[in-house]
Amino acid sequence: MSKQSGFEKLARETSLYPQEQLERVPEKPNVLFLGIPKEISLQENRISLTPDAVNVIIANGHKIWIESGAGLKANFSDQEYSEAGANIVQSREEVYQANVILKVEPPTLEEIEFLKPNQIVFSALQMATRNEEYFKRLSAKKVIAIAYELVEDKVAGRPIVRAMSEIAGNTVMQIAAEYLTTTNNGLGIILGGITGVPPTKVVILGAGTVAEYAARAASGLGAEIMIFDNHIYKLRRIKHALSFQVFTSTLDSSHLADVLKDADVVIGALRPERGGNKIVVTEEMVQSMKEGSVIIDLSIDHGGCVETSELTTHELPVIEKYGVIHYGVPNITSRVARTASYVLSNIFTPTLLRSAEEGSLEDMIYNHKWFLNGVYAYKGGITSRYIAKKFNLPFKDLSLVMAARV
Repeated sequence: MSKQSGFEKLARETSLYPQEQLERVPEKPNVLFLGIPKEISLQENRISLTPDAVNVIIANGHKIWIESGAGLKANFSDQEYSEAGANIVQSREEVYQANVILKVEPPTLEEIEFLKPNQIVFSALQMATRNEEYFKRLSAKKVIAIAYELVEDKVAGRPIVRAMSEIAGNTVMQIAAEYLTTTNNGLGIILGGITGVPPTKVVILGAGTVAEYAARAASGLGAEIMIFDNHIYKLRRIKHALSFQVFTSTLDSSHLADVLKDADVVIGALRPERGGNKIVVTEEMVQSMKEGSVIIDLSIDHGGCVETSELTTHELPVIEKYGVIHYGVPNITSRVARTASYVLSNIFTPTLLRSAEEGSLEDMIYNHKWFLNGVYAYKGGITSRYIAKKFNLPFKDLSLVMAARV
């Protein structure tokens, strides 16, 4: 047998050969497990995430379960969500196995029964429609409940409230135009102005975001616009925000009554204060309005700001009183569910991805005051002073919980 040279011996040492080996990819510790149930509340057609957003979230290593049919009313199919990577489940009970439940409407009493301790529910709160029993049932489940309409951004704005208000402001003028037509027993006039014909007179009650976008839409059509609000700073802000001249006034009853006699369209867009809206248009004022004129009370889900307003539905959206058409459908953004879903999704997606980077949605609560403002229930306690006081419930100071955690 021939004797191996020293070099040959070294060459045969396996330890010196380069070995192909897959690099170990560390497991991602902060994986989100999101559940999106089908909305069961009356007239809710929106969904919190679009298929595109689901694709982005799943591409970042997270998991999403969606109840079958959840996106159909916004014209998103199960197949689109499945192709985006979501797991389509057939029952509500299955989707509530997720760690984070992402909803548009608040969970109903029926849905609360599916919740489990330490689960996070990220949805609307809609304080005006809640009661003591609701919060007791929610507290008993020991979940973390976050109201997206209370979550702020870094400049103390409320992005979802503003976005939904923009949609409502644009949509309301389309509705007004529809019900001014002869075919809907309206005045038989076009919303706006035509050469040689006096412009439509639009009265807007409130000077917030809804009013701003309603005024923009009405002005683009050539209407004459009058805006009423009791907050001078709001009137000043809206005049500054609009690039055209509008008439503004405080809510003086006698002046408002005179203006309403000639109004073609009245938009109620007053924000609730101290839990409810104030009636500013009385029944007597409505009686003096023109037959076929239109009232759209966007404040109806908080009690309304027009005395003769009533809750209506998308199926039967209007009633007539004293010859005046009243539109009282709450949640007007659900009328354009696909657009509204895109808007919600655009806000939820970066928030969810950021929470994963920071650890979890619960970590977001502790790390950011603007996000903490949205928390109203935390593991068995009510963390909103307003809710606790209104319903005489025990208050849990979240700042003390935070201090203990540190």
